[in-house]
Amino acid sequence: MTDTLKGKVCIVTGSGQGIGRGIALAIAKEGAAVITNNRRPGTKGGDAETTASEIIQARGIAAPFFGDVSETEISKKLMQYAINRFGQIDILVDNAGAGVGGSIWKATEESFNKALNTHLRSTFLCTRFAIDYLKEKKNGRIINCASGSWLGTPGLCVYSAAKAGIVGFTRSVAADIEGSGITCNAYHPFSYSRLVPKTIGEQDNSVITKRYEIGLIDKEEFEWQSNPPPPEAVGPFIAYLASDQADSINGKVFYVSGGKVALYSEPVRKATIHKSAGFWSAEELIDQVPGLFCN
Repeated sequence: MTDTLKGKVCIVTGSGQGIGRGIALAIAKEGAAVITNNRRPGTKGGDAETTASEIIQARGIAAPFFGDVSETEISKKLMQYAINRFGQIDILVDNAGAGVGGSIWKATEESFNKALNTHLRSTFLCTRFAIDYLKEKKNGRIINCASGSWLGTPGLCVYSAAKAGIVGFTRSVAADIEGSGITCNAYHPFSYSRLVPKTIGEQDNSVITKRYEIGLIDKEEFEWQSNPPPPEAVGPFIAYLASDQADSINGKVFYVSGGKVALYSEPVRKATIHKSAGFWSAEELIDQVPGLFCN
């Protein structure tokens, strides 16, 4: 254990296993007390109790909390539990989520609602109920889990919508809290997990292949993602974002995959056509648009 986050209290939602577990372990290793969370005990592969026990066995400080944080009262109780148990909240990592696949041909209203609830709604609720505590302290970190699918991934339309929503939400919250001592950032993690195979050959017609085929990732990134690092490799950068040393980083989106960390560029207008007088006609646009916007 080190002292980078000593005296801090961190909530990591969805930390029973996988990437969330890795983040909880990394933050605890830096000295913070961690509230671990997942929906219910006894989950195959690990739950909030097993992650908390692992932290405690390593001489860290942790306590589990079970409940679905996409539910209003549960997310409120989670914040209160952290206050009751450790006296404060300093860091919130909104990592909870679930895989919701399906192309637009297969998507249903049920799958759409599930994606938004498990990802976007849970992020909103936990942020909203934590922000008042952080505001009183005039210091804090909110770190939200996005995905490369926020750029749009074939076969994952409702998941992509939820993750894109988290990016927009993060940037808006960051603008709201600018100068308050609180920061809000997002991370796009990539490692093997329940949703991502250890090697590309373990999953036919994989999401990674689809991203490569439509140009969302280049060959170098395709090869990197074909043999992803373990979930624990994501945690150290999240621990850094949670530290006082990262107090100038706000409203950013990062790609985090073990030894590879990248900052997404700011959205900008790529090309513009402007007519000095009047509006464009359809005929004029047929002539102007293809050469400029359709390359």
